[in-house]
Amino acid sequence: MPAAPCAPCPLYADYRRLLDLSPVLRVDVLADGAPTPERARGWYSAVELAADPAALADALAGEEARIAAEHGSAPRPHVTASRLLHHYLWSVCVLIAGPWHLARRVPVIDRADIWLHAPTGDFALRPRAHSTLPGDDELRAELRASVVTHVEPLLTAFSGATRRGTRALWGMVTDDLASAIWYLGRMLGEESAAVAAAGAVLPGGTQPLPGAADFRHLRGEDGRSHPTRTRLGCCLYYAIRPDSACITCPRTPDEERLRRL
Repeated sequence: MPAAPCAPCPLYADYRRLLDLSPVLRVDVLADGAPTPERARGWYSAVELAADPAALADALAGEEARIAAEHGSAPRPHVTASRLLHHYLWSVCVLIAGPWHLARRVPVIDRADIWLHAPTGDFALRPRAHSTLPGDDELRAELRASVVTHVEPLLTAFSGATRRGTRALWGMVTDDLASAIWYLGRMLGEESAAVAAAGAVLPGGTQPLPGAADFRHLRGEDGRSHPTRTRLGCCLYYAIRPDSACITCPRTPDEERLRRL
């Protein structure tokens, strides 16, 4: 089914609710007719990030400066690139999966309609179109396709800076889509339903996404069960904080996961 134009765009209501639910999502949703964010002020569209090495270099410099300010030193360049790509992928996955999870609408985010602010890492988004389909399987496929179509040129642009191959980069996309759906469920107080939803969206075998959400459960000494998964690829946070790898990192054993939970 062709994407529906937004006039008036129901995605605005979806994004208002999403931003209320997601305090860590730093996005300015632009009203119809709002001015386009300016490159001269450090804003770069995803088109520019994918096609203009100078734009990507400026965005990477901003990420390096933020990491150095927070952690006291700048990481190696491929670590900076991996962290910025992870930030971009997770944010876009939340922006696409949010309306799907909340209202069965899959946004079609054109790369010319989303901007990254190099100095801060914030985003601006101009919602336009979305897809709606009657069947759950079809809608899940549309969600995957929307993510894949949006990010593919960006993976190509980031591949050299991250020093990662194609499969590893698509593994990051798989991880961030699973994480985005899981995060939305936690924010809604519906974690179990979100874990099931992520598993249905990412059952494995949905190329180019190379793996499944593959959630499992850990049982603590108090008898409570906690969902977890192990990332297909590493976001390299451990390279910045060796004592604090992500809870879903392949380096984090189950005992440590339960301790944190």
